[in-house]
Amino acid sequence: MLGLPSKPGYKKYLEAVKPRRIYGITKAVLESLKCLQYGRLYLQLKSWYENDKNRAHYEKGITFGRRGNKLDLYHPPGFGDKTAPPPLVVFVYGGGWSSGERRVYCLLARQLTEELNATVICPDYTTYPKMNVLGMIQDIADCLIWTQESGSKFNFDKDNIILIGHSAGAHLCVLTTLFLIDAREELFIEASKQRDLVSVIKGIIGLSGVYNIMEHYKYEQERGVEYVSAMHKAMNGVENFPYYSPTYWLEKFDQDKLKRVPPLTLIHGTCDIMVPADASTKFSELLTSLSLKASLYLLPALDHTEMVTDLMSAERRFYHAVFSCIKQEYRKLVI
Repeated sequence: MLGLPSKPGYKKYLEAVKPRRIYGITKAVLESLKCLQYGRLYLQLKSWYENDKNRAHYEKGITFGRRGNKLDLYHPPGFGDKTAPPPLVVFVYGGGWSSGERRVYCLLARQLTEELNATVICPDYTTYPKMNVLGMIQDIADCLIWTQESGSKFNFDKDNIILIGHSAGAHLCVLTTLFLIDAREELFIEASKQRDLVSVIKGIIGLSGVYNIMEHYKYEQERGVEYVSAMHKAMNGVENFPYYSPTYWLEKFDQDKLKRVPPLTLIHGTCDIMVPADASTKFSELLTSLSLKASLYLLPALDHTEMVTDLMSAERRFYHAVFSCIKQEYRKLVI
């Protein structure tokens, strides 16, 4: 039923029973069952998040933005010492633009604070069907505005921010930055404030990201899951795919705007079947052709989910491989 095509009358049923589509959806369902292996990890993070003894490490449920979303702020090691304010990492989770919640990433955020010696915030944003992608971009922009208002209160360097996003979160990090560079009126933020926000973003690290919506839609069609996916609905239809594609905006920008694009780091697993590694490879090629600062890391045997689950514990298989890439680029980005 979730995969029922959005076509008129009896045509949707004819499309739904095509062998290619049934095979694709069945395969996707079976692939999703692999998530059961993370049951133990989920129980660990849930226990950590709900344990009041851990509240010394983070601030929970801080309200921000026009829609009253919440964020969690994680302190770096040695918090409270009289040292210079640490850089800030904003982690934006994925979930196909239709799911996700900040508490699931508490262990990942905690590891980021220790590995990068940075303050880390993980915001919630309003997902589909409550909001379309434009609303999600507005939420991320609101989070950045909050950082500018709260740096002194929480002792982080509000002028030294790195965005890290996974999957749809990587897409939102890049697209929000490009919208700010273009001073889009749809953000309902003063143009001068948008320019100020761009200046504090020192870099973006995309993990298994989507950067060309039309290309990804074609990939979803090949898998037979384009109607199961919320992507085309969250984008308000196929006709809006270019508008919500980072590739479209970069190709449209003049030299002045391109100069304001921060360095981008793309990390992708070669065994990713949800978002193929080509998504990052082609985006890296575009960035390079535009003379923008870009780094690309393709990690063998790593899949889409492991990109984030394996950052939650040093005992996991790809923890050190992914973090070594993040740390190498992070050192270049922070001032």
